[in-house]
Amino acid sequence: MTDQNQNPAANGADAAADAQADSGPALVVMHQFLKDFSFENPLGSDTPKALTEAPTGMIRVDVRVKPLTPPDIEVVLFMSVDAKIGDKSVYLTECEYAGTFRLGRVPQEHVLPLVMIEAPRLLFPFARQIIANAVAAGGFPPLLINPVDFVAMYRERREEMLKQAEAQKAAGAAS
Repeated sequence: MTDQNQNPAANGADAAADAQADSGPALVVMHQFLKDFSFENPLGSDTPKALTEAPTGMIRVDVRVKPLTPPDIEVVLFMSVDAKIGDKSVYLTECEYAGTFRLGRVPQEHVLPLVMIEAPRLLFPFARQIIANAVAAGGFPPLLINPVDFVAMYRERREEMLKQAEAQKAAGAAS
């Protein structure tokens, strides 16, 4: 009878495979998709007459996370653009672009930054392209959305969450 565990080369190969599994990608895109989209052109056929100047407006960005069956999560990048000329709205668009991501082996303290920074960073170019195509198809000048600083967004949100947790803790202690 032979013992298969006696082969040092095989043991080394198993250890290398285990190390590679542990050092696999921290975040894998399993699926990405357009979850919801709308485009409104309140001016309709009056659009060409109203475009006496380039529209200005506000771009809003938000990230939403929904846990799925572990280790999978859904991350939704929400973007809205409200473009105006003066005080008159010329178009409004909202886009929810989502992805299903699989988390690799990462320390717990790195999960939230990975999900709130890297996942939306991967989704952003696709959402930006969808919005740009819709704006152009609506008969408006090209809309070029600058890259979003998801690190700054994460830091802001983390500080808000910490303040809320401290307020809840203080309210619980006062009761």
